[in-house]
Amino acid sequence: MNKIFISISALLIIISASLIFISCKDNNKATSDINQIVVAGEENIIEEVMVKDTITIVAVGDMMLGTNYPSSPNYLPPNDDYNSLFNDLVPYLKDADVTFGNCEGTFSDKPEYAKHCNDPQWCYRFSMPTKYVNGFVDAGFDVVSIANNHVHDLGSYGKQSTIKTLQDAGLNFAGVCDIPVDTFTINGVKYGFCAFAPNEGTCQITDYKKMQETVRMLKEQCQIVMVSFHGGAEGSKYEHVPREYEYFLGQNRGNVYEFAHLAIDAGADVVIGQGPHVTRGIELYNGKFIAYSLGNFCTYRRFNIQGVNGFAPIVKLWLDDEGNFIKGKITPVYQDKFKGTFYDDQKRVIKRMQELTKQDFPESGLLITDEGQIIINN
Repeated sequence: MNKIFISISALLIIISASLIFISCKDNNKATSDINQIVVAGEENIIEEVMVKDTITIVAVGDMMLGTNYPSSPNYLPPNDDYNSLFNDLVPYLKDADVTFGNCEGTFSDKPEYAKHCNDPQWCYRFSMPTKYVNGFVDAGFDVVSIANNHVHDLGSYGKQSTIKTLQDAGLNFAGVCDIPVDTFTINGVKYGFCAFAPNEGTCQITDYKKMQETVRMLKEQCQIVMVSFHGGAEGSKYEHVPREYEYFLGQNRGNVYEFAHLAIDAGADVVIGQGPHVTRGIELYNGKFIAYSLGNFCTYRRFNIQGVNGFAPIVKLWLDDEGNFIKGKITPVYQDKFKGTFYDDQKRVIKRMQELTKQDFPESGLLITDEGQIIINN
């Protein structure tokens, strides 16, 4: 960060120079992320201009840090140590302007509100104690999606408890009919966020008209628009993106390929998917980045993490000031069902994403290196 102090007598010169700088900045990017020009008199700063030419976003998939339903057996981490579940990965999560994940469940201290299950051991209701929201905050998350099939696991009470808990924690979020969008500013950049799913009470993934209206509205107000979706069929049989509507357990889970493209056509800069509980391929469309599923990032105890369900990426993106993809980086992680999420020395998710991206999106122009670098393959 550079500071230049200029006297009052030079103000007119600086204004002229600033006009030249503005007209040329697209062709002459500064080498640092933020340049600061300060115009000052002998005693007081007159003007401060911030120019940010590279924006970084870190994204992960599903997060559920343990549930107090059912009470027996105990599905909470020992001694309520939720922070231990991905402590080793916090440096990767905080290494961005904005960090995003999907909140797969409710925050509630009253599990008795859980919807009826004939056998709670096999019927999945996710109720994280409200204090567990600090796990997201402490790890550096800025924004989460609540558009998914578990946001109503405890009915209206659970949804409202989740909304209040996230608001009190200062986290940005969206995805239900009550709160379809959110906007926030970080480091001088204004972001718009919206999220969609096929589930009742969420912003609908199949309502393309409403989705595009929402994205256009956010783009009019914000520099960067992030779109999240929770869609597609679930499980290891559904790693591929079929480019058609997907049905699972009798439910239309959306055509995520068509959805993502239409979102970008409407003004989205980044589209991040979850839902299948496995990682899917990535795509570059009109210069914008799409991740079709980031899998299970941290889903303590209650999720199937066998095979491909048990490893996932932390994806870091570098965007220019118009939201166009510059480059990316995959940090590979894996889950231990009883201990949490850790760095994967085997780099399994990198290898799988290489294969899936080549097979599903050969035309996208993205190349994933063996070390997890995501580059534009010209």
